[in-house]
Amino acid sequence: MPRPALLRPNRRTLLIGGAALGAGIAVPASILALTAGRIAEPFTLGVASGDPLPDSVVLWTRLAPEPLLEDGGMPQRAVDVEWEIAADDAFQAVLQSGTVQALPEEAHSVHVDVGGLASGAPYWYRFRVGGEVSPVGRTRTAPAAGSLNPISFGVTSCASFEEGWFTAYEHLAQEDLDVVFCLGDYLYEYAAGKQGGVRRHEGDEMNTLGEYRRRHAQQKTDRDLQAAHAAAPWIVTWDDHEVDNNYAGLKPENDEPGQGNASLTDFTARRTAAYQAYWEHMPLRRFRKPVDTSLPLYRGFDYGDLARFSVLDTRQYRDPQPYGGKKDMVGPEQWATDMLGEEQHRWLEQNLVESRAVWNVVPQQIFFANMDYKVGGPGAYNDGWDGYQASRDRILGLVAEREIENFVVLTGDVHCHYLNDLRRDFEDDASPVLGSEVVVTSVTSNGDGASISAGQLERWQSDMPYMHYRQDRRGYVTCEVSPEQFRADFHTLEHVSTKGAPRETEASFVIEAGVAGAQRL
Repeated sequence: MPRPALLRPNRRTLLIGGAALGAGIAVPASILALTAGRIAEPFTLGVASGDPLPDSVVLWTRLAPEPLLEDGGMPQRAVDVEWEIAADDAFQAVLQSGTVQALPEEAHSVHVDVGGLASGAPYWYRFRVGGEVSPVGRTRTAPAAGSLNPISFGVTSCASFEEGWFTAYEHLAQEDLDVVFCLGDYLYEYAAGKQGGVRRHEGDEMNTLGEYRRRHAQQKTDRDLQAAHAAAPWIVTWDDHEVDNNYAGLKPENDEPGQGNASLTDFTARRTAAYQAYWEHMPLRRFRKPVDTSLPLYRGFDYGDLARFSVLDTRQYRDPQPYGGKKDMVGPEQWATDMLGEEQHRWLEQNLVESRAVWNVVPQQIFFANMDYKVGGPGAYNDGWDGYQASRDRILGLVAEREIENFVVLTGDVHCHYLNDLRRDFEDDASPVLGSEVVVTSVTSNGDGASISAGQLERWQSDMPYMHYRQDRRGYVTCEVSPEQFRADFHTLEHVSTKGAPRETEASFVIEAGVAGAQRL
């Protein structure tokens, strides 16, 4: 049966006869009212779900009646939050319900891991605090083991609040998707005004827990982002800007004297704060809550026997960038740096080798193919896998030696759409193609962008013959996967500097099962 359309968040939810009318909220300037313990307008950040398994899903919200305050305008006490999940959007068939406590030490966030659900099924959920009812969200569990039913998913990355309106999320919310993958740079850490654009962050560059909480909250006040979260479950991973631009492990972007982050102790505290705020604001399970400086984010999801998703964390465990991350340096340091850490490498290898799925998909953050960004080269993007060639070679070597078929990498970070062949040796045009890389552009980062002409594409392809497509517009990607093929549709917006730009499907590619490489439709 078709999924009912999700109502856009545009007014407060009312409860009449046990059914929610409307699915949204307004965000007034001041919305804290504590009268006899009652909290008015607690759901200013919307709702979300994530990390779907065949029998469970995480439901999320955060109570924040004044979202731009570091404490969200909440009292320093635990608050009971009721939740319910139903088989219909009118909540006539409530399947499960319960009460959890939103704690001040967790920014009054709620992470409910609902189990005992049917596989591959849609559900609707909501929260209640006193007389206040949240927007309604729609989620979906993963298919059961053995299923080969087709799936569809969205891919997003790089959403700068300042540089544009989140129209891409508006369109994404209207897609009929089983799940959405966010590949990092969910927000940006910069001080207000640094990125320019159509609106402003609040505050200076983030360093403290309160500052990260406020930035996450401001990001989530956007109604288009709320609608996208409420439309489908999300599987999230981070890149650098959730903490600090180009950080690597416990090394910040600037660690030289006079550059602002010279103290390792200071950056350790900063990363700890950023990880805590990230967990608080994402639909992640409770056991992933950060401990000390770590948050266990790499993880796997099986969608029946159709697709295995191995989600990577390419920030937390990596060595510092070779040559200080300089893009124009190429040399032996790139073969002495580790991207994933040994434990994550072994986990990924086991996931790939033991997979029974038709498609082996690796959602991750950064450009995987060679990036010869200087026409006439050589050039390397040393914050990407170019700078960690030993790690990349280890993965591609395993794919080649173990004959792992239908290998697809999903990538964000670079603010452009790309479709790349993945070769065992990118410098050898005769090297066999082992898989494909689908790179999603940004939601808003870099502003409106500009269309890439055929001539420009040809010049790039002269240095990168494995690159079939590049487009410098904002947007997102949707993928439809069946046992026979993997289809990627690259959606673009003409502009993000004004609201409501129409969406165009600028290019589509298909990968046939058992045939390495993609073909443009």
